[in-house]
Amino acid sequence: MKPDASPTARALLALELIQGSPGITADRLAGKLGVSGRAARRYVGILRDAGIPLESVRGCQGGYRIGRSLRLPPLMFTAAEALGLVMAVLDGHHDAGDPVSPVGSALGKIVRALPEPVAAQAEAVRRTTAPSPDRAAARPDPTTTTALVQACSDHRRVRFSYRSEARSQRVIEADPWAIVVRHGRWYLLCWSHTTQARRAYRIDRAGEVQLLEDPFHPPAGLDPVGMLEDHLAIGWEYDVEVVIDAPLDTVTRCLPRALGQLEPLDARTTRLAGSTSNPVWYAGQLAAIPASYRIVRCPELQEAARSLGQRLLTAGSPGP
Repeated sequence: MKPDASPTARALLALELIQGSPGITADRLAGKLGVSGRAARRYVGILRDAGIPLESVRGCQGGYRIGRSLRLPPLMFTAAEALGLVMAVLDGHHDAGDPVSPVGSALGKIVRALPEPVAAQAEAVRRTTAPSPDRAAARPDPTTTTALVQACSDHRRVRFSYRSEARSQRVIEADPWAIVVRHGRWYLLCWSHTTQARRAYRIDRAGEVQLLEDPFHPPAGLDPVGMLEDHLAIGWEYDVEVVIDAPLDTVTRCLPRALGQLEPLDARTTRLAGSTSNPVWYAGQLAAIPASYRIVRCPELQEAARSLGQRLLTAGSPGP
């Protein structure tokens, strides 16, 4: 639980812990919540004030449990609602206030299942909160995502339509290894039989998925996140090589992996080799390096770095 969580949020987490572990002691409850025993008992008091019957038994076998008088209605989610909730947790959907969307519909069911005093507070937060949308996010269709998740789980080849960044359409046949969520975008990491190469396809650009009979075995020791980061660093328009006057561990901590491959030239110097389609953006990423560096290859990146440097000098000079 985050240190700035509200008492109501902590009390609801306490309720979840008591439901999942009937007979949990105050000390164990406090440990799970990351608070003192006194604070844990205070959250139990909040739940009781909200009308939730919590029983407590003293002694070595004692603890808290939900009273028999509490009966929560069953929750029945559609497949779209269930997947929508999972996707909301993974990448932060902002349509939870829309009762028509799968996420909003599922959240409404959860709120209606809560005891009335708690539900009123939850509904007030839901109604008055105005989240800022992530404009870089690209959320895929839940049906398409479900089909690809199933194919990954069953190790079955798939065929699907795909729209490229240039909006051209093609049909892809691939062995789906894994699905990775990165910065609000969902990628299918796979072996593409269409291109005979490892590929990462944006799922929001994928169309209807057809599950094929052909089985496959994913690579041994597959690291989906690392493989995706490596894939996103290669194959772009401009090849880049940079020599950095800092040891490898220092550079690794301050540069995104997707910029390219890092290798030590010696104990105090590191080489970065990658590619980009946007030299201006790449130059801005390099500016975060807390050491001097030289762009050895890519005239376009050199020009972007000079332009960025001039703008920074202008911004730092005294005004008229």
